Amino acid sequence: MRVIVYGAGAIGGVVACRLSESGHDVSVVARGAHLDAIRSSGLILQTPDSSTSYRLDAAEDLADLDHDAGDAVVMVAVKSQDTITVLERVRSVLGPTTPVVCLQNGVDNERQALRRFERVYGVPVMCPASHLEPGVVQANSTPITGIFDIGRVPHGVDDVAESIAAALSASTFESVARPDIMRWKYSKLLLNLGNAIEALCEPDARFGPLMSAVLDEGEAALRAAGIDFASAEEDEARRGTLLRMRRIDGQRRTGGSTWQSLQRGTGSIETDYLNGEIVLLGRQHGVPTPLNALLQDLAADAAVHRRPPGGLTEADLFERIGRTYA
Repeated sequence: MRVIVYGAGAIGGVVACRLSESGHDVSVVARGAHLDAIRSSGLILQTPDSSTSYRLDAAEDLADLDHDAGDAVVMVAVKSQDTITVLERVRSVLGPTTPVVCLQNGVDNERQALRRFERVYGVPVMCPASHLEPGVVQANSTPITGIFDIGRVPHGVDDVAESIAAALSASTFESVARPDIMRWKYSKLLLNLGNAIEALCEPDARFGPLMSAVLDEGEAALRAAGIDFASAEEDEARRGTLLRMRRIDGQRRTGGSTWQSLQRGTGSIETDYLNGEIVLLGRQHGVPTPLNALLQDLAADAAVHRRPPGGLTEADLFERIGRTYA
């Protein structure tokens, strides 16, 4: 399979390395110091068991890749705030018939892609990965690196989805093609509402009462909008014991994608498309979502001012909306 991974960060970088390892023709689009490092020393994938450098065709712009990209599947793995720019470039260079896979958190990416492309595929991302230094990505789960079920958007399964699922399954991932993939994307959206909590407070805070309250808002907004989502029981059954976290060089994975954005000081953050999606639905359907709105605003402010993760407590956040922490 010919694959272009647009965005070689934590998820995109790990997928690119694993697909290349299993024999697929993989190119990546990256930028800045990360691209320089990939060109100089390869993309280094660190796991609990090894550290391997993968020499990949890499460029800053899609049109500058070495190989003909006309028959490629494009896996978009940038943060949601960068999606529209990427989609416009893919359409400009490759055209609207290109299969586009949204390997991203959130649910707005698929909507944006469907405006521009005939064949769009969604993937609920379940992969504990990190990208904190140029040229290096980490994957903490072994022997299964991640769970990447896939389906055509808005619904259905076709030959492309089946082929991608097969390629991922042969590359240390667990993947099945699902006709109802957006149910699972919305379920993953609910889990991602905790990303801002661990970024603003601390990673363990996402398991406390604040997360429960944020989830309550999220589920209420989805139900009011008439949006179906996989239940927590379905999600737990799908994950099972597949993802087995281990330390890399004695260090545990510190935080998820939102935490990593603050840690790297990127200046932008995906929270508008996670907690902000719930806020949007709440405003459209008359459901109060004060905690999700607060998390959205605080995360955006932290990103713009390049503040590092942490510094707040769950009690702080409850107090800001006039509720008692319990």
